[in-house]
Amino acid sequence: MTTRAFDPGQCPVGRTLERVGDVWSLMILRDAFHGLTRFDAFEKSLGVAPNILTKRLGALVESGFLERRPYQERPLRHEYVLTEMGRDFGPVLTALLAFGNRHLAKEGIASCLVDRQTGETAEPVLVDARSGKPIDGEAFAYGAGPVAGEAVLARLALIEGRRASAPLP
Repeated sequence: MTTRAFDPGQCPVGRTLERVGDVWSLMILRDAFHGLTRFDAFEKSLGVAPNILTKRLGALVESGFLERRPYQERPLRHEYVLTEMGRDFGPVLTALLAFGNRHLAKEGIASCLVDRQTGETAEPVLVDARSGKPIDGEAFAYGAGPVAGEAVLARLALIEGRRASAPLP
C-alpha cells in the first residue's frame, strides 16, 4: 500500500491541521490556555511521554503557536508561552469544548466555560463579527477568497454543484 503525503494547498483547514492536527498538540494548547507554561507541568497534566512532549512543543514553537522563553539560567530551563497566533486559536478550542459537551459527553459535562463574574455556564456560539448573526445552518457558505487557485475554485464548484442538485426542503 502506498501512502501519499497530505498537501493542504490553499485550504485553511488543512494548513491548520498540519500544525495542530494531533491530540497531543491540541491538549498542549488547551493546557497553555489554562496557564501552564513549563515542561514538567504539561507532562504531569497530560501524562505524556517526555519524548513526545518535547517533539510536540518544538513543533508548536516552530509553527508559531508557542514561544520558548528561558525562565532559569542554571540549569537553563525554558517555558512555553502562547504567541499572538496561539492566543488566536482560543476560539477553536472553545468550539471543540462546546461540540464535545453537546455531542460526546455521554456521562455528563465534566468541564465547561463559565462567566468569571457571574459563574454562569456559557454557551459558546460562532458569530459573524460584521452582522452579529450566528454562523450555523444555511445562512453562510464557503466562498473563494481573492487569491483562490484552481484547486480551491474546483472544490467550491463541486460543492456548489451538489448544493444546486440537492432537493429543496
